[in-house]
Amino acid sequence: MRPLWEVADFVRGIRRQMRFGELSRAPLRLLRMELRADLAECDWMMRPPDIWDENLCHQVRDHNESLQALTDAIAVRNMLFDGLPEVKSAVLRAFRQPAREPPELMIQGAVSREAPVVHRVSSLVMRAKLYGLCFCFEDGFLRPLRQVEDQSEDIDSSVCDPSGSRRN
Repeated sequence: MRPLWEVADFVRGIRRQMRFGELSRAPLRLLRMELRADLAECDWMMRPPDIWDENLCHQVRDHNESLQALTDAIAVRNMLFDGLPEVKSAVLRAFRQPAREPPELMIQGAVSREAPVVHRVSSLVMRAKLYGLCFCFEDGFLRPLRQVEDQSEDIDSSVCDPSGSRRN
């Protein structure tokens, strides 16, 4: 029963702590949370750009949305390991929903509790990469990850390159 309570506390914590972002006041929308022994999977929808950013140029708005998504991914990782002490590794996925189109995978990663020392790294993008998150960051904003040819391949056994494809 205890794991069920911990997952419920994690979901409540996401709703409470991720209700507003630094660059977007929209809440983070959790799509799926799965817990299997010491492995967790967590999927969420990226926050849309802030409504006050609509008068900014497209590039600045997209840049803010991308930085918010990376900040959220790191925060979700930290909250997951803080709230679920039995979890040793997790698969995280962030999706973006363009208007009237299917969701696009923007960030994914197999992360572990044993994190590298990142407190001295000033770049948010580099910190996210060091944590094990895979994403395509070009021209200051996130691009959708390319679809993987073999969907049955386990994410834990592969490494993503900057283009979003996988290599063993």
